[in-house]
Amino acid sequence: MLNRIISEIQPLSKSWYDKAWARLDNLSKPKRSLGVLEDIAARVVAVREEERPVLDKKAVFVFAGDHGVVAEGVSAYPQEVTGAMVRNFLKGGAGINVLARRAGAEVSVIDIGMKEDIRDLERLVRRNVKRGTDNMAEGPAMTVEDAEKAVNVGIKIALEAGDQGKKMIATGEMGIGNTTPSSALFSVLLPADVRDVTDKGTGLEDEAIRKKAEVIEKAIAKNRDTMRDPLSVLAAVGGLEIAGICGLCLGGAARRLAVVVDGFISSAGALVAMRMCPAVREYLFFSHRSYEKGHRMLFEKEGLRPILDLDLRLGEGTGAAIAMQIIEDALAVYNEMATFDDIDIEPGA
Repeated sequence: MLNRIISEIQPLSKSWYDKAWARLDNLSKPKRSLGVLEDIAARVVAVREEERPVLDKKAVFVFAGDHGVVAEGVSAYPQEVTGAMVRNFLKGGAGINVLARRAGAEVSVIDIGMKEDIRDLERLVRRNVKRGTDNMAEGPAMTVEDAEKAVNVGIKIALEAGDQGKKMIATGEMGIGNTTPSSALFSVLLPADVRDVTDKGTGLEDEAIRKKAEVIEKAIAKNRDTMRDPLSVLAAVGGLEIAGICGLCLGGAARRLAVVVDGFISSAGALVAMRMCPAVREYLFFSHRSYEKGHRMLFEKEGLRPILDLDLRLGEGTGAAIAMQIIEDALAVYNEMATFDDIDIEPGA
């Protein structure tokens, strides 16, 4: 499935961009005066290949997974918090639930790699590949086969979303310790020095951040010989929820959905997807720049511009839900604003 989906992802068409800009430049305003909002609208038109697209069906997919590397003391919270937060998501009480409601987006929670096997939650989407990753400081976090299975879970969820009429989807995640594999992936795939992409996570102090960086350096050194391509890097130092997000990005692009990427952890999954298939980046709308310094490194090295910069570092898909509203605002301007032709004014008059 992975190779087939990658082969289906095509670069965005210049002709569709041209159509979008022809309308944008004829709207009743000074040319390009709405800045990035116009860039967003043009890209949505090219993604959807529709002259007047509407993103009226939206969903946020929160992938949950646990991490064996937590045993190294890299998180301020115990692993049990993953399950507790998943219960909170399904009760509607978390930050992502509040912001997704504001955006008019459904929230789905996927157990793709939780250590705890939660049986009492009917609405939990059960796609578990493995009950948590292994400790990447001692060896690969998972096998390449399990990494590919997890990527395929994300692909299938994106395809199902497209089949259900969704037009804009967003990434979200939950997993105590997941900034550690994310930093490792940034370090290997950007590439960047571990110390430049390792930060507070759930709220670590300086000494704990130094220890976290040392654990990541150890994990990369331990697994270096196994890391030959993006998938094997993901298997060696990644996470199951990160793999699911990677797949969601790929599957969403293959179905021409607008894919809104959340913060630091979601961007690690998006980066793996971009390394697997460079064309996927055109379908990804990076919602915000996280407080995590490694996230800033991503945008600098990849030449990407996030929609927001609010010092967010919660994850869950919260930044993506806010950005969904801005993307819809950009498209509303494109679709609803009068043109100069409509009001009988010559552009520039």
